[in-house]
Amino acid sequence: KMDIKNREGGDGKSFPQKGQTVIAHYHGTLQDGSVFDSSYQRGKPFQFKIGMGQVIRGWDEGFLQLSKGEKALLVCSPEYAYGARGHPPVIPENATLNFQVELLEFQ
Repeated sequence: KMDIKNREGGDGKSFPQKGQTVIAHYHGTLQDGSVFDSSYQRGKPFQFKIGMGQVIRGWDEGFLQLSKGEKALLVCSPEYAYGARGHPPVIPENATLNFQVELLEFQ
């Protein structure tokens, strides 16, 4: 499953639609709090086409529920992340992942 927690901000009315390009910042951590990836640390937002399978299922479904400018924590179970195999060597097997995200823009 995928849970959306700690929601804040956002305009509450502009939501991305499937096929649009989402521009977002994220900070990804494992359950022990260790960081595995962060667009914030790179200083450059990440772009992807939403709902097209370019990203993990938790993102494809989670970002559709966020409004422009909203920040939230996406908690993605293995089925909504990298599954039983993980993504060696960065993501362990059967890992639940936490993503602190910010939906900056979409078009």
